[in-house]
Amino acid sequence: MADNDLNKDQVAEKTAETASQTVEETPAEQEAPQAAEAQEAPSSEDDLNMEDMEALYEQSFRTIQEGEVAKGTIVAVEKDYVVVDIGYKSEGQIDINEFKDVDGVIQAEVGQEVDVLLERTEDDEGTIILSKEKAAKIKVWDEISRVYNDDGEITGSIVGRVKGGMSVDIGVPAFLPGSQVDLRPVRNLDALVGQTFDFKILKFNKKRSNIVLSRRVLLEKEREVKKTETLKVLETNQVMQGVVKNITDYGVFVDLGGIDGLLHITDMSWGRVGHPSEMFGIGDEINVKVLNFDRDRERVSLGLKQLKEDPWIAAAEKYSVGTRIEGRVVSLADYGAFVEVEEGVEGLIHVSEMSWTRKVRHPSKIVNVGDVVEAVVLSINPEAKRISLGMKQVEPNPWDVIAEKYPVGTTIEGRIKNITDFGLFIGIDEGIDGLVHISDISWTKRIKHPGEIYKKGDEVRAVVLNIDRENERFSLGIKQLEVDPWDEIPQKYKVGTSVTGLITNVTDFGVFVELEEGIEGLIHVSEISNEKVKTPVGMFNVNENVTAKVVAVSRRDRKIALSLRRLEDEADRAVYSEYLNSTQAATSNLGELLKQGLAAQNDDDDKTEE
Repeated sequence: MADNDLNKDQVAEKTAETASQTVEETPAEQEAPQAAEAQEAPSSEDDLNMEDMEALYEQSFRTIQEGEVAKGTIVAVEKDYVVVDIGYKSEGQIDINEFKDVDGVIQAEVGQEVDVLLERTEDDEGTIILSKEKAAKIKVWDEISRVYNDDGEITGSIVGRVKGGMSVDIGVPAFLPGSQVDLRPVRNLDALVGQTFDFKILKFNKKRSNIVLSRRVLLEKEREVKKTETLKVLETNQVMQGVVKNITDYGVFVDLGGIDGLLHITDMSWGRVGHPSEMFGIGDEINVKVLNFDRDRERVSLGLKQLKEDPWIAAAEKYSVGTRIEGRVVSLADYGAFVEVEEGVEGLIHVSEMSWTRKVRHPSKIVNVGDVVEAVVLSINPEAKRISLGMKQVEPNPWDVIAEKYPVGTTIEGRIKNITDFGLFIGIDEGIDGLVHISDISWTKRIKHPGEIYKKGDEVRAVVLNIDRENERFSLGIKQLEVDPWDEIPQKYKVGTSVTGLITNVTDFGVFVELEEGIEGLIHVSEISNEKVKTPVGMFNVNENVTAKVVAVSRRDRKIALSLRRLEDEADRAVYSEYLNSTQAATSNLGELLKQGLAAQNDDDDKTEE
């Protein structure tokens, strides 16, 4: 065994000497005359044996240092390791796990060539330990060094977020700062995970395994090249294709090729745009028109709606008065709803034009944003870009036929929908209510509030009193279902007759007397007594009966005037008349007696004379 080792060492030394002599040959020796070479050249058989021996020695006994990368060939795939021949004195082994992919499948076949790193020439068992992964890392670092020195680019895949930036796999982990990800700050870095890009190596340190990359440097370089080409052709009024790079509240920035242009929200559409994101997404390719280009400041204003004709130019012909349209509600205001008739053309439906019968306080009670509605064009002003629309005009006006359906004097039945201080609202037809005024509830009862008699939801009958189409008012009456008792009052309570009633109220100006249910008379303070009375309060009590004389009746005003004073005067006159009658009788008797006395006296005188 020792002899074999010694022979190997001697062969190695001889091989090294031969190689050294070959390297140190001078140019003069290499350029010796061909004749001399022919004379000194050995025979062909000796030359062949020498070359075979040297090749055999070099192939069998060449040395590989630990830490060196070499090419090998897989000669066997075992359960726990892969056997690789690297031309060493024996084959090496590589852990089987180094050949498994992410799914655990072994990617190794006999005859496959692999790059390996010689970790140890022999372990305790005399096995050569190799590593495929470490060889790959060494090659990667060599590639990183080469790219960095050549000012080149390297491809990597973003694998995740780390503090301050992103982690990139370029064969070994590398760091991509957040400021170097793109030309503009990226809000959602997570969206880049899994994507592959080309990067510039800013710096690296193999000992610390530290690599810093930049994508922005490459983008800026690419942008400058595109910008130069774009500036050569960029002109006002030119239509160009661009890519949406950024979206703001006021517009979008479009990359025209190395130079950005602003497409303002007001130049996106002839119609209403709530937010630019409603129309565009980052990365969208769009055609735009150059509205203005400041070459010195490199500012470009773009327009999209300018690629189409202003729809208001033909609006007057398309939407003449009376035209029925269908549109989408795009906005609501306190006074009405805005409806998009077509892109760029909006009309207003005022709250007063939404319903024939309902009093609409806010358009949200009738429509919502996004609703598709039918309407009729009421007026149009293309110069001011205004169209007035009406929803209620789509249906016939119920007030046009209500008078024919319910003539004055018709008795109707309905449910009380609302009660107010001044009357009752009764549902007639859909959307049409009739009002029974408090004064038309009863002929005779004094009603302070309709709620004293009725409640919401009650079914009632009433008579149609009046229909005012222009003001959309429907007047009803309940008391008109009965005969007006005041038609008979003037005959029932004639002037000059005495009546008896119950005192219902005493005020400073007089006393109210109920003659029958719902019929009252007033004894004015001036009609209480012949003597001057300042106030009847305290002279009379409520619920007392009193008799008075009817002095006046007004059917129109529904008033009866009573008087105590005149009744008293009549009584006095009766007493006085009786007195006068009795006085006249007494006077007649006395005169007769006087007459008789005078006659007797005259007789006596005559007799005396005689």
